[in-house]
Amino acid sequence: MALSRGDDYPIHQTPDPVAYAGTDRNFYDRYFFNGYSPDGATFFAVAFGVYPHLDVADAHFCVVRDGVQHCLHASRKLGMERMELTCGPIRIEVIEPLQSLRVIVDGEGIAADLTFAGRAFPIEEPRFTWRIGPRTIMDYTRLTQNGHYTGWIEVDGLREGLAPGSAGTRDRSWGVRPIGAGDPQFARTMPQFFWQWTPINLPGRSLFYHLNAHADGTPWNTRAVIAPDHCGPGSLTEYHAPRMATGLAAGTRWPNSGVLEFGGERLVLEPISRFQMRGLGYTSPRWGHGLDHGILEVEREDINLAAAEPARPDNLHVQMLCRVTDQHGETGMGVFEQLAIGDYAPLGLKGLTDA
Repeated sequence: MALSRGDDYPIHQTPDPVAYAGTDRNFYDRYFFNGYSPDGATFFAVAFGVYPHLDVADAHFCVVRDGVQHCLHASRKLGMERMELTCGPIRIEVIEPLQSLRVIVDGEGIAADLTFAGRAFPIEEPRFTWRIGPRTIMDYTRLTQNGHYTGWIEVDGLREGLAPGSAGTRDRSWGVRPIGAGDPQFARTMPQFFWQWTPINLPGRSLFYHLNAHADGTPWNTRAVIAPDHCGPGSLTEYHAPRMATGLAAGTRWPNSGVLEFGGERLVLEPISRFQMRGLGYTSPRWGHGLDHGILEVEREDINLAAAEPARPDNLHVQMLCRVTDQHGETGMGVFEQLAIGDYAPLGLKGLTDA
């Protein structure tokens, strides 16, 4: 039987029940959130993924306190039910589509109740389609939205309310990406992937930049967008040739500075803390997205950020929480996410993980 609760909503795109999502085993559907206090003292992030053809759902929640990234991982059998947004101790509620969502967490000494409210209508990023020769590796769409958070987070009995003005970003993406068990045929080739993403919260407006680039630095997907508060989908300003000058921390592939320029804008990004994306399953050998852990498995992981080895493959992917200053001296906060695998000539990177 393939019928699920989704079939009672007018959302079908094919003659199949909603439980089926085309024929590509790598199809996925994901929620992502991050958030931070105005002074940068608190940082948290959430990921929730559904993998219809692997019959798996997984979820992750992380919060950074006193130099330790406390992570909660969960995975379960999907049971062909894509509308059930609960995975063990982590749950997502859609309060108002495209505007407000809630995240509830309670497990392994970590708990939270967080509500996100968007500042403006979400942006739709250009479709990400990446091929190596004839093979499609990625083909997906993503919406991204900045907003504010209210709520609280508790770790080992210590509950702290979010500071007024706590902000961040959430996104929704769906399509095809490498997920689940690795493809041995694809693994024989030397991987190369370069990614930067900087969702920024400034007073009165949101700013978004992303870059995917080949090894020689040629972009295959890039754009910058400015979204004034409360604007609708027709009020965004797009720029299609943004430029990011990036510095790297010594001995690492982690950014330690950035200057973003486009359309007369000039923004300086100054990292103040680091978040390891493996805490949300990205590049994690144990908790990678879509891996089958059985009926239900839940695990806590605590990452000492000062002891993280920069050259370890699963530590390459980071988000740097940044203070951001524009050309007029206006300041805000945002993240500078980067993943650099393999050669990347503009930063002098060679080999798989060499700094």
